[in-house]
Amino acid sequence: MEVETIMASKDLCLYNTITNQKENLKPINPGKIGMYVCGVALHSYDSLNLHEARTSVAFDVLYRYLRYLGYQVNYVRSLGDLNNMLFLKAEFHRENPVDYSSRLRKQYLADMNALQCLLPTHEPRVSDHVEHIINIIIKVIEKGYGYQVGGDVFFSVHKSPNYGQLLSSQSLAGNRVSGRVALLDLKKRNPADFALWKAAKPGEEEPSWESPWGLGRPGLHVECRAMSTLYLPPRFDIHGGTANLKFPHHENVIAQTCCEEDSSGANFWLHSEQVIYNDDHKLQRHGRYITIGEMMVVFHPLAVRYFLMSVHYRTSLTYTKHELEVSSDSLYNVYQTLQDLVEALAPYQEALKDKNRKYYKQTSEAQDAIKKLWRDFEEKMSDDLNSPHILRDALPRTMKLIKVLITKLKKKTKRMSLVVSLVELEKAARGILDVLGLLTSLSYEELLKEMKQKALGRGKLGEEEVLQLIEERKTRRDLKDFERSDKIRAWLKSRGISLMDIPGGKDTLWRPSFLFSPQPKPGK
Repeated sequence: MEVETIMASKDLCLYNTITNQKENLKPINPGKIGMYVCGVALHSYDSLNLHEARTSVAFDVLYRYLRYLGYQVNYVRSLGDLNNMLFLKAEFHRENPVDYSSRLRKQYLADMNALQCLLPTHEPRVSDHVEHIINIIIKVIEKGYGYQVGGDVFFSVHKSPNYGQLLSSQSLAGNRVSGRVALLDLKKRNPADFALWKAAKPGEEEPSWESPWGLGRPGLHVECRAMSTLYLPPRFDIHGGTANLKFPHHENVIAQTCCEEDSSGANFWLHSEQVIYNDDHKLQRHGRYITIGEMMVVFHPLAVRYFLMSVHYRTSLTYTKHELEVSSDSLYNVYQTLQDLVEALAPYQEALKDKNRKYYKQTSEAQDAIKKLWRDFEEKMSDDLNSPHILRDALPRTMKLIKVLITKLKKKTKRMSLVVSLVELEKAARGILDVLGLLTSLSYEELLKEMKQKALGRGKLGEEEVLQLIEERKTRRDLKDFERSDKIRAWLKSRGISLMDIPGGKDTLWRPSFLFSPQPKPGK
């Protein structure tokens, strides 16, 4: 990360699902954080939805901010690659399950990279840790919490006194009622008992391993417990995932942990809320919702990331195309303002290298703005990662000031104090964008070009066609044919392209805009 390590003056406060309140994060080991996040189940990845993408981005923001605060973070994010659905899909695609899951993993990592999610310290796959999982199950049985029936092993939930109550307020009695369907599985002593080990079924071509209970594979809920203990201490700082994992998955993980450690395993349990889709965005022909991959075809990945951060991670996020366009437009404005700043400072590059630069002072207006920007950033981010406030208020306020100072720079003769002020404002804005994961190795100009290409794709236009229409509009304006020129502008606007006439009438630029109801293309 580009920003320097700065220890914030305010403690990091996070909402702990275990206690249902915000608490100051006090690391078990000073200066170090252990964090485990339930990653994606690879069987779903060929149709990954926004829920999982939002979780990945939310915990990436936390990871980045913890590093910004100066913590050494051991970030573990799991990948589930052992389940019936994955095997069925592999069979459908006529692929070996291991090869199939490896292919999905590559696509997953490519999408996470596009969303600017940093690689975790460890990203274990379940299939690589079966031997360790078997050892965990053996310990559970030895402590009297697990029982074997044939080749299956189950966890006995009635031996866990607080089962279902720590995260989701589920009673065991309620689970007995809601779990009547599970009575069909006569192997279980209690319908709420969950599988730690599943016996291999005769004739099924699926990966399986030898164990003390015969050929089989791990159950879903033992995977995270096993992998967290391998890469983190028995008790660590943060365990996270989507809200729909609270029950039964996370309650089952806690039940296993309590039988060994007499604790929930993690000091903090964090959960990101899900994304709500509008029905009109369901892909009816496939019976599913739009995926993250499909979304990044028409919108820039950083615009998608911005959208996923635009609402607080503990609040449901409603997906509409309009909201995604708003996010894209907001991010475009940030990059365009910073690119305008770069261009405004270009004539002063030699002067900025001058050793006498240190004698130039920032304007008091800029100094106050930079202090307020960093203060707001730390206060809001340390208050349970309130990134939406930064996106909606702090950054736009800074961009507005940059525009004002650029205008002043063009008018004043004694400019170096303004130049230095703009340099420092850009540095501050860039530092915050970096912590939020809204920068890449590309320049602002290159990012703007990429976003413009996405806009052309949404409008089903080619850049050459847009430039031809701009030239035709200029010709019509010169001929005083304003009706025709206005129709061209309105049609491009309906396709998500806005035109901006440069003062003096010498040139017209275009930029992405919101898509409006399509209009008929103006005739010749």
